[in-house]
Amino acid sequence: MKKVRLGIIGVGAQGSNYSRFISEGMVKNLEIGAFCDIDPAKKEYCAEKFPEVPFYNNYIEMLESGNVDAVVTTVPHYLHPEIGIEALKRDVHVLVEKPAGVYTKQVKELNDFAATKPKLTFAVFFNQRTNPLYKKVKELIDNGEIGNIRRTNWLITTWWRPQGYYDMGAWRATWGGEGGGVLVNQAPHQIDLLQWICGMPKKVYSNLKYGYQRNIPVEDEVTAILDYGNGATGVFITCTHDVLGTDRFEILGDKGKIIVDNSRKITIKRLYKSEPEMSATLGWGDIKKLTSGEGPSKIYSEEVIEFQSVWGQQHINILENFAANILDGTELVAPGSDGIHGVALANAIHLSSWLGKEVELPLDEDLFLAELNKKIEEENSVTVQN
Repeated sequence: MKKVRLGIIGVGAQGSNYSRFISEGMVKNLEIGAFCDIDPAKKEYCAEKFPEVPFYNNYIEMLESGNVDAVVTTVPHYLHPEIGIEALKRDVHVLVEKPAGVYTKQVKELNDFAATKPKLTFAVFFNQRTNPLYKKVKELIDNGEIGNIRRTNWLITTWWRPQGYYDMGAWRATWGGEGGGVLVNQAPHQIDLLQWICGMPKKVYSNLKYGYQRNIPVEDEVTAILDYGNGATGVFITCTHDVLGTDRFEILGDKGKIIVDNSRKITIKRLYKSEPEMSATLGWGDIKKLTSGEGPSKIYSEEVIEFQSVWGQQHINILENFAANILDGTELVAPGSDGIHGVALANAIHLSSWLGKEVELPLDEDLFLAELNKKIEEENSVTVQN
């Protein structure tokens, strides 16, 4: 196989972007094998732009056509596991979009089936894992540059969406259509990065607002408190109504602190002595100097690293990595089995809010699904009444 023939299932914003990257030769070892979409307008679009590429309105027909070696699932969240399993059944490699699914029970089915097909490539589209900035942050944490983590704080409110965005489709921001709001649509990358870099929390307590500043039934405001089980804690805040927006990620360790601003700049403050050692050895005179502003430079060094982000490059990186794994076994940046972690964390945040209490991880999957189905039923009854 010289190039991997990719089937793009869903020709929306992301599917169109991927087709452009590939058709313009920006992705090594990958070519478009076929398109699939149920919208007749997308068929017309593809016929005009890519007249030589087969188009299907049924993804099973595409999988069985012999025109594709692999697929990417740029479709509504609920469909990712279903399509992934059907592709793997037919020995077609799979790259599932984020999130890997809406609830862990369906993602686990996908992971379990993929494990029976070890020769096939199964990946998830966590393109932010290829971002040089976050790769550097993970490297710093893994190398113990700031010691043991004590606290994580991520304030990510750069997801402003006007009401018109939600009004574009009846499925948008619904329990039945998307499975949630900002947690499953805008913030999955940050949720994945948080657990990828800092580890999964053991408990979650959250306060979510549903339809707070937008006319939607799902969450547009999130505050979650994380408990890592070893004394370390964290806070994750996100929303879609802050038109000014903030993106600030802080990780405090016992040997220093990492601060990420706007996903573009890392500030690393490394203590010359660990905080426990300072606490045990510094006298009152030394403390007075520090607290009066005379001595900060004496206790830590500071390094600032700035990054430039090229739009689309991270998506290209994931597509190339996916193709490389198929062709020569290159290690995957984001194995498909990793997709369940972010889904589990989002599920726990939702469930804590619904129950009004702290939730432990691993969460009760059956309870979560029962509560989600209640939300869908309530939503449908309101729709019928209207």
